[in-house]
Amino acid sequence: MPVYRLGKDLVFPPPEVAEPTGLLAVGGDLEPERLLLAYSLGIFPWYEERQPILWHSPDPRTVLVPSQLRVSRSLRKAIHGRPFDLKLDTAFERVVRACAEVARPGATGTWITPDMIRAYGRLHAQGYAHSAESWAGDELVGGLYGVSLGGCFFGESMFALRSDASKVAFVALVRQLEAWGFDLVDCQVHTEHLARFGAVECSRRRFGEVLAEALAKKTCRGVWSFDPEILTALPDAAV
Repeated sequence: MPVYRLGKDLVFPPPEVAEPTGLLAVGGDLEPERLLLAYSLGIFPWYEERQPILWHSPDPRTVLVPSQLRVSRSLRKAIHGRPFDLKLDTAFERVVRACAEVARPGATGTWITPDMIRAYGRLHAQGYAHSAESWAGDELVGGLYGVSLGGCFFGESMFALRSDASKVAFVALVRQLEAWGFDLVDCQVHTEHLARFGAVECSRRRFGEVLAEALAKKTCRGVWSFDPEILTALPDAAV
């Protein structure tokens, strides 16, 4: 199948014409309007520095329904110990930069380029991109970020400087999304880490159908914060 080259026009080819690898198009830009259009179509940018912008729509797609979140016994034990102060949207750029800089086992680089950091910073300023954070005192020790449209949260990346820091932030965020009536968390591609939380694979076609339903809901824009009752109930809700 051909890989489409994007120009200045704000348009994408249909996701179903993507290559078997999920690669759909090359080029374009990372302006907020293009990014939001991409996410609304189930497309996301994923490329490395010195590469052109590469747009992907994988098949199958990995998603998590918030009400189907699974938490391991060991993580439940950690959550009961309340090891972190959990917050939303208090250090978005720091979370994104940490996701780019903190080494991961088996990883040799990052796809979170300086251009990507600036682009998602603009989405955050417009109220579409959000971070969930774990703090130990004044130290940011873990977190994740993503984009919110309608009833879907599109997860992008996470990091941890302490054991379970990103996992606890993720559990709290998913419980908050569930309380707000979100339909799904887009996890993009399969990993064993996400599968342990209950994320499952679905076809690109099915993902498009579920995404369309989720996008019919109003987007929760602005600066997010946890509902106090979510954090209070988190140890007992992490089942």
